[in-house]
Amino acid sequence: MQQNLYALSAADAPARKWCGGNLGGDNETCMTTVPLAGVADAYAVGDSKAEANGSELRMTGAELDSFAIEWVRNRGLAL
Repeated sequence: MQQNLYALSAADAPARKWCGGNLGGDNETCMTTVPLAGVADAYAVGDSKAEANGSELRMTGAELDSFAIEWVRNRGLAL
């Protein structure tokens, strides 16, 4: 059975910002990741924009990896 990631607290660690473009300010096109406490490979993924109001997704590292691979494929990008 998979652990409920939304029941976990974010680790006491600073959020890592992943930005691209920043066309309208410091946080225009950024997302954040923070490791979740008590699990080896899971993260809170957030939107750094002020209007996001703390909205976040909780994903395992494997789920994030799968998303990234499919995103790159579907967008015709290369690494």
